[in-house]
Amino acid sequence: MPTPQMLLAIQMANGYGSQPGSWRMPGVDPSSYTDMDVFARHVQVAERGKIQLVFLADTPALENDIERGVPNHAIDPLVVLTTMARATERIGLVATASTTLNEPYTIARQFKALDVASHGRAGWNAVPTSLPAAAANYGVTLPPRAEKYERLHEVIQIVQALWGSWGPDAWVRDVAGRRFADTSQIQPVNLQGRHVSSRGPLPIPPSEQGQPVVFQAGGGSNGLEVAARYASGVYANPFTIEEGRAHRAALRAAAESVGRDPDEVKLFAGFMPSIAPSRRAALDRRRQLDEVVDLDQRVTYLGAMLGLRLTPNQIDEPLTPQQLAAARPSPGDPRSPHALEVAREGWTLRDVLAHGVIDYHPVVPGTAADVADHMQEWFEAGACDGFSLAIDVYADGIEAFVDQVVPLLQERGLFHHDYEGATLRDHLGAPAQYGLDPRLAGAAHASS
Repeated sequence: MPTPQMLLAIQMANGYGSQPGSWRMPGVDPSSYTDMDVFARHVQVAERGKIQLVFLADTPALENDIERGVPNHAIDPLVVLTTMARATERIGLVATASTTLNEPYTIARQFKALDVASHGRAGWNAVPTSLPAAAANYGVTLPPRAEKYERLHEVIQIVQALWGSWGPDAWVRDVAGRRFADTSQIQPVNLQGRHVSSRGPLPIPPSEQGQPVVFQAGGGSNGLEVAARYASGVYANPFTIEEGRAHRAALRAAAESVGRDPDEVKLFAGFMPSIAPSRRAALDRRRQLDEVVDLDQRVTYLGAMLGLRLTPNQIDEPLTPQQLAAARPSPGDPRSPHALEVAREGWTLRDVLAHGVIDYHPVVPGTAADVADHMQEWFEAGACDGFSLAIDVYADGIEAFVDQVVPLLQERGLFHHDYEGATLRDHLGAPAQYGLDPRLAGAAHASS
């Protein structure tokens, strides 16, 4: 039996990087936010590294302060992915589209169009929206959580039904017989739910993989149910190996409980590498990236994580022996134990923060070997099936990962040397599916 190998996704959103200060770094074009050639170059590097997919998260709102930092998301994920599709041949192309704010026909049409244009490489990250500002952009208010997830189930089922509304053999293209399509194989879906509905059919034939792959991102019991029923890939944010193992085990058990093979659902753990010739150089890189953030506020936050009252005037000093003795990790923050562990190594508070101890994914600032070691430890411990990489600065960080980390993972037998197939389903080992999953037909939330 072959040794399991990890899957890799690269988060690529704003054209700059995962850190607010990425737009100011050497070699970065400050206009990358709207320059599609920049996105094309970045994804070509990722494809050269045989990375399985690129992922664009999205919230349809300007949700962060861009006075000094960068927007979190792309100008439009599907426009960017279409650019990437034209610049590449193999890498998967996945984006978020809200089930709260979009109609199922729109989602079905856009993502299947991307799927056929990319020859079977598209994926849809199906998530509800929780940001009131995003809902306000659509002139609506957010419904209660239970209602959001009820609608989400309906949207996914209608989208998948629409994807299958054009029969696999309907596009005959018989020039001599003057017959473009067999319309008997192109049928309305006529699905009506409590929240959404669609008549169909969708005017798009199947792609090389049939239809797009569904992804999911979100926690709690509702998110777990969505992932178990529909997803082939799940984006998660565990901060420890134990968290990752527990999440993956729960995900696999939930998938099995609805009649799916648990191996069909892959968990991608969020990870933020900062690669440099040494740990000190990596910390200096992150310190430069931190120049646009409010470090005074972060020092205060770090103190709350450790049960200490810290002030900004201590930022260039380490914790005192008395502070270390009094420090206690916050039980409500899974990042706190690691933050205390780093502080105990004697770093200044500025360097403790540069270690990424309050970032939204685990951070490894160091050499390519340090990054590969972290990934190997997590993967071999069963904490994930792969990683969703939030590279600090795309301009040089993606290339550093591809040229320095990927070869180490390949030498260790942890990552493939080439794409085994041409579609996103091939890359993920996801089973064929066209239309609704027949195994879940008895649990439909929308009915005809």
